[in-house]
Amino acid sequence: MAMAPPLCTHGRIDTRLRPGVVSLLATQRSALQGRCASGRMLRQNKRTFPSRSSAGNNVISNVMSANDAVKTTEKKDAPPYGAIAYTPEWCGLREHVKEIEKLHLGELLADGERSKQLIHEHNDVYCDFSRQKVTQRTLELLLDLAKKAGLKEKIDGMFRGDIMNLTENRPVLHVATRAKRDQKIMVNGKDVVPEVWEVLDKIKSFSDKVRNGEWLGVTGKPLKNVVAVGIGGSFLGPAFVHTALRTEPAGQSASNGRKLRFLANVDPIDVARALDGINQEETLVVIISKTFTTAETMLNARTLRTWLTTELGEESVAKHMVAVSTNIELVTAFGIDPNNTFGFWDWVGGRYSVCSAVGALPLSLQYGFDIVEQFLAGANDIDQHFATAPFEKNLPVLLGLLSVWNVSFLGYATRAILPYCQALSKLPPHIQQVAMESNGKGVDLFGKPLAYEAGEVDFGEPGTNGQHSFYQLIHQGRVVPCDFIGIVRSQQSVYLKDEIVSNHDELMSNFFAQADALAYGKTPNQLRAEGVPDHLIPHKTFTGNRPSLSVMLLELNAYAVGQLLALYEHRVAVQGFIWGINSFDQWGVELGKVLASKVRSIMNVTRTQDRKVRTDDGFNYSTTRLINKYLAGKNRLVYPEPKDVFPVDILNAKEKNKE
Repeated sequence: MAMAPPLCTHGRIDTRLRPGVVSLLATQRSALQGRCASGRMLRQNKRTFPSRSSAGNNVISNVMSANDAVKTTEKKDAPPYGAIAYTPEWCGLREHVKEIEKLHLGELLADGERSKQLIHEHNDVYCDFSRQKVTQRTLELLLDLAKKAGLKEKIDGMFRGDIMNLTENRPVLHVATRAKRDQKIMVNGKDVVPEVWEVLDKIKSFSDKVRNGEWLGVTGKPLKNVVAVGIGGSFLGPAFVHTALRTEPAGQSASNGRKLRFLANVDPIDVARALDGINQEETLVVIISKTFTTAETMLNARTLRTWLTTELGEESVAKHMVAVSTNIELVTAFGIDPNNTFGFWDWVGGRYSVCSAVGALPLSLQYGFDIVEQFLAGANDIDQHFATAPFEKNLPVLLGLLSVWNVSFLGYATRAILPYCQALSKLPPHIQQVAMESNGKGVDLFGKPLAYEAGEVDFGEPGTNGQHSFYQLIHQGRVVPCDFIGIVRSQQSVYLKDEIVSNHDELMSNFFAQADALAYGKTPNQLRAEGVPDHLIPHKTFTGNRPSLSVMLLELNAYAVGQLLALYEHRVAVQGFIWGINSFDQWGVELGKVLASKVRSIMNVTRTQDRKVRTDDGFNYSTTRLINKYLAGKNRLVYPEPKDVFPVDILNAKEKNKE
């Protein structure tokens, strides 16, 4: 649940805190009095409960942040990042929650003029925000908050190449990876767009050679299979785009006779599935790793190199393996020709990298560069809209502000992404990473604990599959704001003469109905009028008043896929800019990897010494026992003589035995 700045509870200082903390809070009362637009103390929304405020150290840190905020705002109009919750604009929205809680979405939707003002469209991207729990006043207050947070200045700074990722001292310029040739985007006084297009031109040249048979494998056969090896953003983004295009008519035609597989997980099962049904002679492997050191990716890379060289010899690496990386030295040491390396830059974050060589290379090999160029143009279209459109009509800005409203003011910690299009089945997992890795933070840009919850838990499934899975919860359980995404023209239309609607019309009927069902619900009186027995009425009642938004695209082609990607990327940035967090680093993923390295070392010791993990190996009782349970359940405790074994070989052997 969302959390107000931990200075008071329902207008009073929380006396459950340690006496010293209570005293410290009390001394801040007069300093912070009047910081809210209402002239009242900051106080918690009645929907929420304190979580961080129970920890004394965090309370002190937050109070110190508040004190710093007061001092800073006396000197200049714009508050420091951590102080946004102590501004009149933020407090005005907290007070406004009381007004919204008195309203039901059923009432709000009865106002046609309101709905009209909440529907916006840009280049065949239609966004309907009328089922959000907002009024025109809410939007005015959110736009005031955006101004106070310096949203316009931050957006301009991002496009200008300013240092936006403070912890890593980097610009944030994924927008440059899809810039038009004639655009100018400067980094340290240098226009980076020519460099971007140098890489894109190289991708076009190489992919054309592979696709037309000019580039052949070592045995002289065309390379019609591609395995892209990468994890995180090097996998989720490209997989999302590939899944969206594989049944689109132009993409389907361009990829005829070709296969694109992704290998992300270090689990050998993923290796088996990636290699199943393809042979070395006709396979090109693309290793995607910025530093060429990512543990999972490099183990998979070594696995596939061995798979190739065992069959084709060491010389096959030069013809069957290429890299997307910035580390030419390690790429060369791996055996890949440095001329077959496609670069990108440290100002492109992994989860934002699909428009760089990370996605452009494997997708161009599968679909041809022309289709990839359309995808880049769609993303660029939303980039320009985001950078120039007034906030009142700016789709990513409105999406981001409404998400901040839902998370930090209404207390909704989750969001469901529900594409009513099977081709968008990989959108929810990709946006999970883009949003949760970006905004899953507990401190502001300057390391001060946040006085409110930021980020949201994203999940989703294509409709109508999700309706038979988790919609029960979103209709009658927790309130989960939903993104419904629909397509006007299906990629693959089916109509049976004896049916009253086409298959796609049936799908879209559910798209339209579910949003209204969440908004209106069904009352006990309506159920009684239908003759529902009294004992079932509580079970069949739908409270409604559950927010959602609808995004509708004219068709799902490469251009529209690019638009949709950029729409969500910039939405995430808007949220982070308002919350004052760094949406472009990901320190939270590091600790587990460090600990895994320790486990890996001990695992090797126990295997080679034929012993169990001991308490002096440095693990707690639970972990020690868990690892030993794992080792005891293996067929062999001791590693045998070194031997390369591939899951796909085992699968093939089983198939032969069946014969």
